[in-house]
Amino acid sequence: MNAQTKKYFLLTAVLVALTFLPFIGLSDFNTKGEPREAVVAHSMIATDNWILPQNNGGDIAYKPPMFHWAIAVASTIAGEVNEFTSRLPSAVALIVMVLAIYLFYARRRNAEIAFWTAAITFTNFEMHRAGANCRVDMVLTLFIVLALLQLYKWTERGLRGFPIWAIVFMGCATLTKGPVGIILPCMVTAVYLWLRGYGFWPVVWRFALVALASCILPIIWYAAAYQQGGDGFLYLVYEENVLRFIGKMPYGSHENPWTYNVVTVVAGYAPYTLLALLLGVVNIKALKHVDIKGWRPLKALREMDDARLFSLLSIVLIFVFYCIPKSKRSVYLLPIYPFIAYFLAEWIVRAVREKPLAVRIYGGFLAVVGGLFLVVSMLIRMDLVPSSIFSGKHAAENVAYLSAIHQASFSTTAVVILSLLFLAVVYLVFAIKNKSRLLKGILAVTLCLYFALDSYVLPSVLECKSDKQVVEKIEAAAAGERIYSYVKTDMLHFFTINFYLGNTIVPFEMEQPEQGNLLVGEKDFPEFAERHANYEFRQVYDSQHRSCDTRQNIQLYKFSKK
Repeated sequence: MNAQTKKYFLLTAVLVALTFLPFIGLSDFNTKGEPREAVVAHSMIATDNWILPQNNGGDIAYKPPMFHWAIAVASTIAGEVNEFTSRLPSAVALIVMVLAIYLFYARRRNAEIAFWTAAITFTNFEMHRAGANCRVDMVLTLFIVLALLQLYKWTERGLRGFPIWAIVFMGCATLTKGPVGIILPCMVTAVYLWLRGYGFWPVVWRFALVALASCILPIIWYAAAYQQGGDGFLYLVYEENVLRFIGKMPYGSHENPWTYNVVTVVAGYAPYTLLALLLGVVNIKALKHVDIKGWRPLKALREMDDARLFSLLSIVLIFVFYCIPKSKRSVYLLPIYPFIAYFLAEWIVRAVREKPLAVRIYGGFLAVVGGLFLVVSMLIRMDLVPSSIFSGKHAAENVAYLSAIHQASFSTTAVVILSLLFLAVVYLVFAIKNKSRLLKGILAVTLCLYFALDSYVLPSVLECKSDKQVVEKIEAAAAGERIYSYVKTDMLHFFTINFYLGNTIVPFEMEQPEQGNLLVGEKDFPEFAERHANYEFRQVYDSQHRSCDTRQNIQLYKFSKK
């Protein structure tokens, strides 16, 4: 590693670590997904069952345990499962992946392109969100991307030896979310080799062996989990990995048309989507000179250099793969984001050197956004933004969010970050006409906006949204008696409240208890009470808070059999 490569590597490491590690523990859990995963790790530690623990009153996790193991290890060291330790595996996974991507392109392109590839990777919206969330997807993405990079290195060696690290990473990916962790890296690399002239069957049998070897680690866990979960566990595996793919799930699960994937990538790559659009508009004249009739796609692919072809195939094949199942979510496509970043980085760096107009327009837009953010922050802080600007169905919630930002503690950290944003905006304004400083100014403002949102704005807003704010009142109203729950929607629980109460809530229908406390949504209660006319119910708490899990006002009732 030469001096320039080392310098950019250290800069990348510092920037990506500062973007995530200081802020991931500041926001309360505010969606059903995060506490649903975190409580699995809580159950592992509490019951000392690291194979197939039960949570939320009897559920088993829908995904393999690699992600939960990582949370449990971090939480054991920290002494408790909390927001920081639950999100730490995702943040660390993103940091490691970004550094791996940097090293991959630094060795095959140059340090500058590799740095901007890494920077674009961790500062686009979808990747940033995934790296700060307690969900399995970022850890899965890490292992898939690492496996792809290792398999590419294997092709550089002419397939000599055995790709041990790729096998380990694919095994870990499978232990994170299932067989897709083996299928995607093998598929991309096999197609790459066929395009490079390797025979069909020689590639097939090699990757059959690689895939089988990658199954060794997962099979050990699956066997142990079957010993505990039996046929119910096997059906869950079948449902999650086969029925979900072919669209035969017994319930609707994120079903969307293939166009959904296009929309999510375009939206997920914000703010760089706008920059790409501007670059396309400014350079549209160049399309007139492209000879479409004489273009041969297969020939063009085979003439591409190796790293670029492999990157393109990683994008196209994984994207197409996830267009097949009915179940589609934006996070499924995270493995293509680093490779998209590579092409964007090349395009942007070349544009700055040759025709920087589009990048300058984008820089001006970003400076305006940063300036408006500062102005609005000051106006809210000074209580000069009237609540009357909000209307409609969610006006009350928006007013609460506004009030939360206004009342948030204006800490030294917030002052420092807002000051840095001001300086970054000023730097960018003066750098717009300077080619050597333009991209630096854009990155500085982008990072400072993320710092401000993650440290100052979002923690205050999400505290209002989270069910954590009512946990102490629910616990006090329960007066030490057992809390049961009822949610009409299948597979839905009060995940957030259950996490903050230490995984102690039990679904009412599982036990049909004689007496206790019932946690229920305002809309679900009438139907529940009618079906259980042999019970008497007395409301002891009305939260006047819409649950972030069930989207209903949370109520607590004392109950006993008649």
